[in-house]
Amino acid sequence: MAAATADLRPPMIDDEWRRWIAENLLLGGAPEGITSAMVDAGFSITEAAREIDLAIASPYLAGAERLTNRLAKRDWLIDTRRRLERLAPAGIERRHRLSSDEFLRDYYCVGRPVIITGLMEEWPALGKWTLEFLSLHHGEKQVEIQGSRDSNAGYELDKARHQNKMRFADFLNWIGSGVTSNDRYLTAYNGAYNRAALDALMRDIPGIPGYTDPQSPGGGFLWIGPRGTITPLHHDLTNNLLTQVVGRKRLVIASSAEIAHVYNQEHCVSAVDLRHIDLKLHPAMAGVCLTEFELGPGEAVFLPVGWWHFVEALDASISVSFTNFLWDNDFTATYPTRTSF
Repeated sequence: MAAATADLRPPMIDDEWRRWIAENLLLGGAPEGITSAMVDAGFSITEAAREIDLAIASPYLAGAERLTNRLAKRDWLIDTRRRLERLAPAGIERRHRLSSDEFLRDYYCVGRPVIITGLMEEWPALGKWTLEFLSLHHGEKQVEIQGSRDSNAGYELDKARHQNKMRFADFLNWIGSGVTSNDRYLTAYNGAYNRAALDALMRDIPGIPGYTDPQSPGGGFLWIGPRGTITPLHHDLTNNLLTQVVGRKRLVIASSAEIAHVYNQEHCVSAVDLRHIDLKLHPAMAGVCLTEFELGPGEAVFLPVGWWHFVEALDASISVSFTNFLWDNDFTATYPTRTSF
């Protein structure tokens, strides 16, 4: 009886409710609508109205409103840029052996993606890397991968929890079996461990003269996985050059100016699954401009800092990404430390 009686007690306005009231007021919610929602939740109209009046009169809320106004102006500027970007022709340019000066002027400085061919023609890796070759010559190495990803829908944010070690040959044989899976993937996040383990292998990817600095860290992060590996919609904290060595990948990209529409609630990852966009759950995605393309062996794509991208392996795939550009690329240092939005 005591438990049943406790269940009938009216709700209390605690700090969680006060945060909810403040957030709705800052988002422009009408006090009458907020009051009505609280009454529906079991509060008396007098109690709800009194708490809302206290919030409106609070100097704390006034200070938060000033910050909200500043952010609103920044949002306006980003949305203006978004509208202007849409005046450009749709799609992504493909350029052959783009010179360093042209790349810097027309793409790197202005944050514009581009697919580049011909940059990897001198790489030993492009002619000799196969799953069989890697297994024969490097298979006994112990490598680190992202494992058991299928057990956790949040595997991208929880990368540290999915670090597994296994023989490189066993990993490659699993890929070579023809499996379609997102469960195991050797990624850039495993780069620190694998750089030492696969040092001899990395000599086959000498970098990109005129683009990358061999003396700077961030050169040559491996991505190896079967058909079906997914990197969900996200943005990077640096400019990134993704090069394709084996197999094909499908990429879907969106401008950094789409940030208000891609449901970026935590860190750099969108809550939207681009394989099955649920417009009832994520209605703003209906207005997002998405560009889709395939990246094949010998091709590279420049992904500017902040640009959203989704990546899916269409075949057993080996890619190498670079962040060690010759030009300023240290944007991580000034990234906000609070990553929930």
